[in-house]
Amino acid sequence: MDIFSVLTLFGGLALFLYGMNVMGGALEKLAGSRLERILERLTDNPIKGVLLGFGVTAIIQSSSAVTVMVVGFVNAGIMKLAQAVGVIMGANIGTTVTAWILSLTGIQGDSVFVRLLKPESFSPILAVVGIVLIMFAKRDRKKDIGSILVGFAVLMFGMSTMSNAVSPLADVPEFQQVFVMFSNPFLGVLMGAALTAIIQSSSASVGILQALSITGSVTYGSAIPIIMGQNIGTCVTALISSIGANKNAKRAAMVHLYFNIIGTVLFLILFYSLNAIFHFDFVSQSLDPVGIAIIHTTFNLLSTAVLLPFSSKLAKLATLTVRDGASAAEQDEPDMPFLDERFLNTPSFAVEQCRNTTVQMAQLTRRTIFAAIDGIGAYTPKLDEQIRADEDRLDLYEDKLGTYLVKLSSKELSERDSNEISKLLHSIGDFERIGDHAVNMLVASKELWEKQLRFSEKAQRELDVMRRAVHEIVDTTIDAFVNEDLSLAAKVEPLEQVIDELDVEIKTRHIERLTAGECTIELGFILSDILGNYERISDHCSNIAVCIIQTENAMFETHGYLNEIKTSGDVGFLKDFNQYRSKYALPSHQ
Repeated sequence: MDIFSVLTLFGGLALFLYGMNVMGGALEKLAGSRLERILERLTDNPIKGVLLGFGVTAIIQSSSAVTVMVVGFVNAGIMKLAQAVGVIMGANIGTTVTAWILSLTGIQGDSVFVRLLKPESFSPILAVVGIVLIMFAKRDRKKDIGSILVGFAVLMFGMSTMSNAVSPLADVPEFQQVFVMFSNPFLGVLMGAALTAIIQSSSASVGILQALSITGSVTYGSAIPIIMGQNIGTCVTALISSIGANKNAKRAAMVHLYFNIIGTVLFLILFYSLNAIFHFDFVSQSLDPVGIAIIHTTFNLLSTAVLLPFSSKLAKLATLTVRDGASAAEQDEPDMPFLDERFLNTPSFAVEQCRNTTVQMAQLTRRTIFAAIDGIGAYTPKLDEQIRADEDRLDLYEDKLGTYLVKLSSKELSERDSNEISKLLHSIGDFERIGDHAVNMLVASKELWEKQLRFSEKAQRELDVMRRAVHEIVDTTIDAFVNEDLSLAAKVEPLEQVIDELDVEIKTRHIERLTAGECTIELGFILSDILGNYERISDHCSNIAVCIIQTENAMFETHGYLNEIKTSGDVGFLKDFNQYRSKYALPSHQ
């Protein structure tokens, strides 16, 4: 084996890793947030956790990505440690799917059917189809499918290149002696763990071993410890991701490590004990890629079967390793629910978590503004404290979400996810400013309370009409946002127009009462402040609703949309407008 063969080997490895990265990224992008939603909503049933972990890993082709995701879940408070154990076990089984796909390179035979199963036969076709989809398809979904096909073709080409590059090593005695050395369980495990830790992928390290097995130098005796070590090495990714996380997230990473270490120890003790008794002939025999896939799968299935009943013990062991500090309460309370930097590595899921967090913000906005609206004329120091605390929380939401969304926008995103980020960035500002108006109305309410002022009966009845209209527009807007309901969002603008009319009419009536001496200038200022806040709240609701509608069309020309529906004589708009005008008609001012 000369220097050119070495270069070919590393070139094949580079193509292999790149193809795996492209394919995994495209699969993850195509799946979107659906798989992660399933993970998020899993029950406490460990078996269901295993199945879900297996399914998600098999689809996105990365146990490391799933495990890091789980660490992020636990850190964000979405998933309990006990739930994480089953998912981690399932992820280990799911990663064996890659080994079975790569084992196709070891298929031998001259029949047409067998030759068609060999990667070098169908990979070029997949590559051509993939390139056509990437270059000419208009929809993101088809482009993602194209990326999957190209990624798979590159991966298999890299695998084939590695196999061809190392084939001359079959005649090198020194190379064979290296694998004889790895028959030592300790050295083999150490080698497998080191290789996987370096390239950060057990699927890739197993693939490399499968490529080397083509030489015929890899025996069962040397492969078994190396594969065991590869499972341990893959834990490095989760351990690194847990740095800076809360204690339960660190424990989730430790569960992954303990599961593989304990599984490896038990498997090796069982295997070498039986070998000492029965002296297995196959130990010294060479194996092919299929044999490696069988060992990899058998180990993970047996480890899961043995350790799953003791999942709670694994969680307890991790808890003993990562102990609670002096203040145990601080460990489980994330600064911001759902938002975790680890999710940025899976953009589609990160977008979904940002949406979940924005929904929480929207619900808090609803609670805050309703407390302020209903608190006019019923001020208490406790209400003051609550509204100000909630508004501070809304400020935190806007700050954290805005920063996170900006980071996320720099990632490779689908068109849908990109539009969703734009919608969220537009909406969080409006939600926060609605919270500001809650504080403004609190100030007005406090002034009425401190000065012992009361609006006239006529003014109070008019304000009640306006209050009910604002109540409805906030409810409609937030429900439309939470449920992504376009028909509900379309009802916001007609109501906003009615609120604008109410604002003008109530102010006109106030001037008439002021002229007639039925009201004071001091109360007039407070009334004007309240009406102004009501009107601006409705404006922010309109912004959010329009954003929801325009996102569907991948457009954000708010003013153009509003002008169009107001001037085009839209039947639906006019119908809703007239209904709201009738519903919120002011009482007679005579």
